[in-house]
Amino acid sequence: MPTALPTALVRRPSPRLADGIVTHIERTPVDAGLAARQWQRYVDALVTTGWTTVEVPAIDECPDGVFVEDTMVVYGDLAVIARAGADERRPEAEAAERTVAAQGYRITRITAPGTLDGGDILKIGTTVYAGLGGRTNADGIRQLAEALEPLGATVRAVPVTKVLHLKSAVTALPDGAVVGYEPLVDDPRAFDVFEPVPEESGAHVVLLGEGRLLMAASAPKSAARFEQLGYTPVVVDISEFEKLEGCVTCLSVRLRR
Repeated sequence: MPTALPTALVRRPSPRLADGIVTHIERTPVDAGLAARQWQRYVDALVTTGWTTVEVPAIDECPDGVFVEDTMVVYGDLAVIARAGADERRPEAEAAERTVAAQGYRITRITAPGTLDGGDILKIGTTVYAGLGGRTNADGIRQLAEALEPLGATVRAVPVTKVLHLKSAVTALPDGAVVGYEPLVDDPRAFDVFEPVPEESGAHVVLLGEGRLLMAASAPKSAARFEQLGYTPVVVDISEFEKLEGCVTCLSVRLRR
């Protein structure tokens, strides 16, 4: 059985990180050395807040491999291994599958013609929102529902056209409220409770437990708002990953919280 301890899978950035795919923003130079240091500080933030980290073997030939969340969706004791919407990212999944299986998870896989990226999946209790857009297609969502609904989940497709992934637009607070930067959210009414934030990166939070929210340093106004709501922001600088449409959610797979 999977461990009950809070555990996160992470993967070191490739030296080719600067060649990562960019779709919705203009490409700007990436400092791979700074990115490596930022990644380590991200891992340190997890560890200092009580998380155990497990490294998925690095995949230097895949520039986007550091965005390990895209390789799977974990629900209960099941890991659904993704089939990336971008062909060049599909090799990233194999080592991630082995790593999560070694943690005690059962495995199933998205198969052709389905495509699904883990970054398109937002879990709130038993509701699983699935972003239908550029990287995840309807057949991928159908297969995800077939895998998760026997475990008690309800999978709800929501449109994603303005950003790379659903969780590039929205994430959720511990009370289940969805937070998002409204200009990038296709349909805020798709969520039971939606709370707008003043910055794009303020829409990205990782729940660390005990009211702590891991979030990017580029969203100070959102951090202040979360503090007013009684939460404790844990702030990390991930500027080099933001240049590749990355955010705090996609740099790890949280297995327990």
